[in-house]
Amino acid sequence: MTQAQALAILESGANVLLTGAAGTGKTYTLNQFIKRARRKGKAVAVTATTGLAATHLGGNTIHAWSGIGVHDELPKRFNDYLSKSRRDLIVNSDILIIDEISMLHDYRLDMVDHALRQARGNNFAFGGIQVVLCGDFFQLPPVNRNDSRQGSFIVGSNAWRESDFTVCYLQQQYRQADDQAYADILNGIRGGVLMRSQIELLQSRAQAVDDPFTIRTRLLTTNVDVDAINHQHLNSIDQETHEYYMQTTGGKQYVETLKRSCLASEVLQLKRGASVMTIKNSTDRKFVNGSLGTVIDFEKNTDHPIVVLSNGNEVTIRPDTWELRDGDKKRASLTQLPLRLAWAITVHKSQGMTLDAARIDLSKAFVEGMGYVALSRVKSINNLILDGLNNMALRTSPLARQIDIELRRASEQALLTYAAVISAWEQAEEAGEHEPPQAQKKSASSWADKLAKMREEYPNAYRPWKEADDAKLLDLYNAGKTTKDLTKTFGRHPGSIEKRIEKLLEG
Repeated sequence: MTQAQALAILESGANVLLTGAAGTGKTYTLNQFIKRARRKGKAVAVTATTGLAATHLGGNTIHAWSGIGVHDELPKRFNDYLSKSRRDLIVNSDILIIDEISMLHDYRLDMVDHALRQARGNNFAFGGIQVVLCGDFFQLPPVNRNDSRQGSFIVGSNAWRESDFTVCYLQQQYRQADDQAYADILNGIRGGVLMRSQIELLQSRAQAVDDPFTIRTRLLTTNVDVDAINHQHLNSIDQETHEYYMQTTGGKQYVETLKRSCLASEVLQLKRGASVMTIKNSTDRKFVNGSLGTVIDFEKNTDHPIVVLSNGNEVTIRPDTWELRDGDKKRASLTQLPLRLAWAITVHKSQGMTLDAARIDLSKAFVEGMGYVALSRVKSINNLILDGLNNMALRTSPLARQIDIELRRASEQALLTYAAVISAWEQAEEAGEHEPPQAQKKSASSWADKLAKMREEYPNAYRPWKEADDAKLLDLYNAGKTTKDLTKTFGRHPGSIEKRIEKLLEG
């Protein structure tokens, strides 16, 4: 199925599972659907199974949005347990999106179903709301812990059987479009059948010579290894350190949730020569989530880093904003440069990214699908160096393979069932009939405008700290000056002052 055919079915109002291999454009299609639905006045609740996946879409976790939390079953009298604001969000939503569905337990989808029925006072599936699930069952599966209820993929749930989900299986490969041999290897991993020649081709990447001029991110399975590598590399560069402090708004609990769910750093340290990765798609399409580059300089006056991307393009990286949204309500936001150090990243955090080049170590892979997630991030096998494979690395779930066969069949049937709907949608699209009337909206402020406004109150906002400033800050702090006093003295946001003092005291 093509992205356009899937969009036609999504816009028909059907409950949909949007699926397909890594790199087929599931998130792109989902974002198009969300944007178009909101332009038409629909209230879209955007959620995902993990906080990280939710921030990619500007949403919340399904556990928080639905009110089910971390429970293994709904509390008794669940409707009384819900706050009025939570119930209102659920009742007023027209569409519910749940991304990275492979990681949601079957019993938790049932919990969401029951929660929505109760909150909306409607005994239809999910309380009558349109539900769109998105994900790939070959990627990371639900995690079963010994001390909690055991479960499996959502296709085993009562909600799946009763909700008549239409399957839209995207088939056109975009990420590995220029390397069919590598695409075939990834499909072989999905199918559980790799030819000897394909295994040998993969293994040959262990002896590949690393081009010192190629920017290459290491993908590892543990956070400890990732942090150690990034700090080691940054400390080895004999250049001035530039620091950038995160700014936040919203309630403390929501802010902390957003921080945990985002790849942005509270304090980002950069130097000339640092290997970096963009962690958001730019609105001007100059880079995407996962683009690699090297810091070559810092812009005068603003101190924004200037980065040469692996494709040779030079871009100035300016602060961007992430939001935690609950339906249409903004609970928290944070502003930081959309960058992170890129000598290493975990496989888990790479999910959803497209990497130009990577060095992958799967010697500690510990769950089915982990190797597939890691390997499928890279566009071409020529851009891959493989440091290790264990017995788990190339495994995918036998259950996922069986489910995949059934989903492909269901998607083919959907094309027949919705043939007339798709044809009418395509004609309306060509005629421009889907475009809603242009609403009168104020144009969004540019970052330069926001920065200028911020500096009306805090003249030194986002300017680098100097050694003399640090010494003066500590002297005044030790003399008993308040944050309010220090804010006036240094012309900086109170949060920036507090974080700088905390860093200096730790050092």
